[in-house]
Amino acid sequence: MRPLHIALAALVAAVWGVNFVVIELGLAHFPPLLFSALRFLVAALPAVFFVGRPKVAWKWIVGVGLTLGVAKFGLLFIGMDRGMPAGLSSLVLQVQAVFTALFAAVALGERPGRVRVLGMGVALAGIGVAAVDEGAGGPMLAFVLVIVAAACWGVSNVLTRKAAPPDALNFMVWVSTVPVLPLLGLSLLFEGWGRDAAALAALDWGGAGIIVYVAWITTVFGFGAWGFLLRHHPASSVAPFTLLVPVFGMSSAALLLDESVSPLRWCAAALLVGGVALTSLAGARRTGAGAVAVGSARGPRILATRTAGGPARHRPPC
Repeated sequence: MRPLHIALAALVAAVWGVNFVVIELGLAHFPPLLFSALRFLVAALPAVFFVGRPKVAWKWIVGVGLTLGVAKFGLLFIGMDRGMPAGLSSLVLQVQAVFTALFAAVALGERPGRVRVLGMGVALAGIGVAAVDEGAGGPMLAFVLVIVAAACWGVSNVLTRKAAPPDALNFMVWVSTVPVLPLLGLSLLFEGWGRDAAALAALDWGGAGIIVYVAWITTVFGFGAWGFLLRHHPASSVAPFTLLVPVFGMSSAALLLDESVSPLRWCAAALLVGGVALTSLAGARRTGAGAVAVGSARGPRILATRTAGGPARHRPPC
């Protein structure tokens, strides 16, 4: 990769990692479900008028929109609102790579090799260590909500594998149109009209900037830049940069939110990132017919397939 492209890949990882800190700040302005709805609303508009018509069937857009947008992000935002630290969230969400491999084995018949099974075991050991650390001093329910959010992300990854969208940005923008109304309805039901109205009435430049960051910077810029890199380089060259996401997430949370990182949490980070690397990159080294899976903590999980004698086609499942 060119030095400029390496810098761009690192920048995208930093944007996705810092996004967890921005979410934490945003939860001081908005109820979690309303915040998530606004994120998708601004991500979809006005971008939906510039990306062209959907390039996959609507059933896949709706399916991914519900599992990724409503379930995954809704649970993540609620979990963080209930006390899950931003840095730990950026780390724990990496377990989506394990869930994706498990669900793909069940739904798509993709049998994981020994290296990938080893990676899943190491990653799950990291989750166990993180659970012990969080259970000793943090809200366990919030931790569980983020784990369930990662599982929902895994479901959306499998759905996107089936959809095989040829354009990552086009797909993500259209997926962003789906969760808006369900999240708004859930917000009105569980968070209440009064709380939502008060949050919107108190909207200031800080709150608006947070929405712009989580919608346009992490989604539009992040997906656009990631798609550009995958058009110019093999997935196996771009994929390792996604492992920087929890590094940036935990570092930025420590610097900007004064979150402490215990020795046990560092141990969990080493196990989880190492396990995800084995789980994801073992697939990225496969050649010939089949799928190449590359995980991401916050941004897209890019998938590539190679047809016999043909070039690789990359597609994101989120």
